[in-house]
Amino acid sequence: MTAKRDNALPDYRWILLIAGVLLLIYLLKPILAPFLIAAILAYICSPLVDRLGNLKLGKFSIGRTVGTVLVMLLLVGIVTALVLIVVPLLQKELVLVIQRLPSYISALSERLDPWLMKHFGVALAIDTAQIRDMLAQNWKTASNYAGQFLATVSSHGLVLLGWIVNLLLVPVVLFYLLRDWHGLVERVAKLLPRRWYAKTSSIAGEIDLVLAEFLRGQLSVMLLMSAFYAAGLWLTGLELAIPIGLVAGLLGFVPYLGITTGIVLATLAAALQFSSIGQLIPVFVVFGAGQALEGMLLTPLLVGDRIGLHPVVVIFSLLAGGQLFGFAGILLALPVSAAIAVGLRHVKRSYLASDAYLK
Repeated sequence: MTAKRDNALPDYRWILLIAGVLLLIYLLKPILAPFLIAAILAYICSPLVDRLGNLKLGKFSIGRTVGTVLVMLLLVGIVTALVLIVVPLLQKELVLVIQRLPSYISALSERLDPWLMKHFGVALAIDTAQIRDMLAQNWKTASNYAGQFLATVSSHGLVLLGWIVNLLLVPVVLFYLLRDWHGLVERVAKLLPRRWYAKTSSIAGEIDLVLAEFLRGQLSVMLLMSAFYAAGLWLTGLELAIPIGLVAGLLGFVPYLGITTGIVLATLAAALQFSSIGQLIPVFVVFGAGQALEGMLLTPLLVGDRIGLHPVVVIFSLLAGGQLFGFAGILLALPVSAAIAVGLRHVKRSYLASDAYLK
């Protein structure tokens, strides 16, 4: 009787251990971001490192360390290429928009003033010369703003230093995680109680399958949609086509955020650039075609219903992750939600087969 009662009751030591781990995570929250980001990247890139490490050059194999270095160089190259392409282009296009802003406002005023006067008896009365002088003055004082920015940075040097350290920690932690990934997984597995090992291994395998398919599929969809939106908006003649297309595609992992942000930015840019409402139609056609392509072909083919979460739950998970861990929490929200969803499915099956439900 005593042994049965002990097995039925929860082990308070495990409860205390889990509570302690959660408390430690909460206390260490400010420094966890680079480790979380590195862990996510290591999980995504580990299969590629496996393939590179198993390649053979004659009698010699590349090995996991060299494979890790090659994958990290690939990641650095991708990030560098994005920065070198997007930042100068965005800067150039924004300068062009600011230079043309007075003429855009003047053209808008010429179109709206007669309509407002006819229907409401009011006029915008926008002084474009004053706007032009204000913009020119702000451009001349840009160095002052730069000086103020540098002064702010110098007065908050510790904050800047912490941000730089966290940024530099990501590749360092990523290297060790990628190189020792399988060893770390095996060490964690050896710490599990043997009576839990089979069930935990089964759940972990299911979670790994769900996460691997979802993350790699979603990444493929994001990259393809970024290319589609950028190319489509460029064909419409939109000057900010590439940065807007990249933003719309890369934000696609949040339901409705990518398409909404893309439409808003593209509409504002097109309204400033084009002279008629009819020229906005091709922009909307691009986003409509993009939604059809993503929803009917790319997502079902590359992602499917991998997580099985309702969009509202996905949005809540992203907001909760961002609130708790910032940008790293947003990256981690969907993988954690997927793992929780798998665990809840097992709990549900156990509950439906239990006496508490059947009786």
